[in-house]
Amino acid sequence: MEKLLNEFSIGLFFWQTLLFALLLLLLWKFAWKPILNAVNDREDGIKDALAAAENAKKEMQNVTADSEKLLKEARAEREAMLKEAREIKDKMIAESKNQAKVEGDKMIRQAQATIESEKKAAVADIKNQVAELSVDIAEKVIKEQLSNKDKQLKLVDDMLGDIKLN
Repeated sequence: MEKLLNEFSIGLFFWQTLLFALLLLLLWKFAWKPILNAVNDREDGIKDALAAAENAKKEMQNVTADSEKLLKEARAEREAMLKEAREIKDKMIAESKNQAKVEGDKMIRQAQATIESEKKAAVADIKNQVAELSVDIAEKVIKEQLSNKDKQLKLVDDMLGDIKLN
């Protein structure tokens, strides 16, 4: 260290200080400002990115809340539609049952009416046939009985006896 103090020169010190100051000035003007500006720009970019990320996070939360709300609404609407569909199905089934019952009752009444009319027609036909057969039989019996006078008198007495009994 003594050697440095002994060899110390003011001129050299002056020129070294001047060059150092000039170097600092050049660095300040051409290097430090662009470097500091780049660092500041980078810092501002990071701040903006963080703010954008925070905004995106908030927006994502809002979107998530909105999607949950929409999902709940969709589920509620789906349930309402299913309930309405079930009600319509039940109503259609009930209407179909009622209509089938009405149609069935109508068909039964028609069948009963048809059976009754056919029954009456059959009874009338049987009565006609019985009447014809009775007349034929009576004609033959009367012819046979009227051929004999004793039989005629007996027939008249029998008929009079039947009338009094009834």
